[in-house]
Amino acid sequence: MAAVGVVLAVGAGGAYAAGVGPFARGDAGPDPAALEQARAFLADWAGGRLPSAAARTTSPGTAQEVLGNFTAGLDISKPNLTAAQPLLAEDGTVTVPFTARMPITDLGTWTYKSELPLREQGDGSWKVDWRLSLVHPRLSETEKFRLEREETGAPEATDREGVMLTTDEYPSLGPVLGQVGGAGAGPRGAVRLVDRVTGEVERTEARFGEAPEDGSGDDGPVRTTLDADWQSAAEQALAREADGKNAALVALRIDNGEILAVANSPSSGFNRAVSGTYAPGSTWKIVTSTALLLKGAVGLDDVVDCPKYLTVGKQFHNVETSEFPGASFRKDFTESCNTAFISLRGKLGDGQLGEVAAKYFGVGQEWRVGIPSYDGSVPVPRDETEKAASMIGQGRVQANPLIMASVTATAVSGTFHQPTITAGDTGGTTTTPLPAHVVAQLRELMRATVTDGTARVLADLPGEVGAKTGTAEVSEEQDNNGWMVAYRGNVAVACVVEEGVTGGGSAGPVVHSLLTAVPES
Repeated sequence: MAAVGVVLAVGAGGAYAAGVGPFARGDAGPDPAALEQARAFLADWAGGRLPSAAARTTSPGTAQEVLGNFTAGLDISKPNLTAAQPLLAEDGTVTVPFTARMPITDLGTWTYKSELPLREQGDGSWKVDWRLSLVHPRLSETEKFRLEREETGAPEATDREGVMLTTDEYPSLGPVLGQVGGAGAGPRGAVRLVDRVTGEVERTEARFGEAPEDGSGDDGPVRTTLDADWQSAAEQALAREADGKNAALVALRIDNGEILAVANSPSSGFNRAVSGTYAPGSTWKIVTSTALLLKGAVGLDDVVDCPKYLTVGKQFHNVETSEFPGASFRKDFTESCNTAFISLRGKLGDGQLGEVAAKYFGVGQEWRVGIPSYDGSVPVPRDETEKAASMIGQGRVQANPLIMASVTATAVSGTFHQPTITAGDTGGTTTTPLPAHVVAQLRELMRATVTDGTARVLADLPGEVGAKTGTAEVSEEQDNNGWMVAYRGNVAVACVVEEGVTGGGSAGPVVHSLLTAVPES
């Protein structure tokens, strides 16, 4: 498959990478200039700006060569680098620990921890004190890493009714069919630590796609949970309505989490729908609303003013700087008012949004989907600005269409069901059902968003259709990503269109096309 990876994360230079740092500022803490240099180095490295990253080190030439060889040699698409609290040594040097999540094309994500050393220069500036071990603690003058792939070939696969699935007829399954098989078999490989001179393997750092011990992956076609009708409609909807932009869509059953369709545009390369990392934007207000309603912190008819702007360390605004003076919380949800939601941040503890996401929606737990997946992240905000951003699905909150389709299904049913694309083990998650009164409120809010709010594009569809739109900032140089999640009958859908500007205007027509083409189920 093509080595294509689109990972939209703060680490990759998103809008909040520059404005909301991961570092706590204190009078006795490290020099802010050192922290700024560390933040900039990690952002440049993650964003593929290797000459710029290398220039921030004490050895630019070597740094650029090593960083380039490391990412290219291991088929790493775009790193996601998350910094922890900095450490200040007695000699004045600064160390910034960080977690590296390295997506290896077609295999999965290699996660490890390392440290970024910084030293003050003679002119008072700060630079990253270059050494091989900052890239990975075991990288050295005598050891390096080698990626080994095992060619397994794409297994034959069928949909839930036994219809054969091929990439000729369903091109968007290209990144998917090579990953399914037996109890999670598919592309297999490993990252090995080897001796630079002899090439002898010293240890295995990461394994991907281990073959089933019982050999079940070799016994005929793999039966998936996919539905050929839904899959075809999803691919046609993206082809017809996404305007050639990068986009992804997932449809799944609400009652059991079985995935009915996974579609990507372009149809080859990276599986954005399941492995992508995106800020979910205002679709995340489903989770934020859940946290507020669980706490009794707000009622649907409570007045929560919606001004054009609200400043919390930085200025936040609504899409097209709209405002709704004296709006009810219901109105804030249906019109997706950022400032109103941000104004309620004091009603939640700093880590409460992440706790609710994990406890009730399974986000951030380990999912066993049947193919490699990214399972979401909701870090505890490091300051009030980041907390404000997380209320509206920005900052360091990360999801993808699979996660948001599951969030929607959980919200409208009350029970999380592990999403799956095969009949393999779906254990690994532990969640708590939502109270019935919260489910009823969430359904009411999402239905009102279709009848009276930003998801009016779906209003002509028959039956009870509920939805939530989202607009997610990426960077100052890129248009916003457009999102929409929706439910109808026993199916939940989520779609993202990169640089779609608004959810209703970009993802909305895709979802409308899909739901029009497939009868209610």
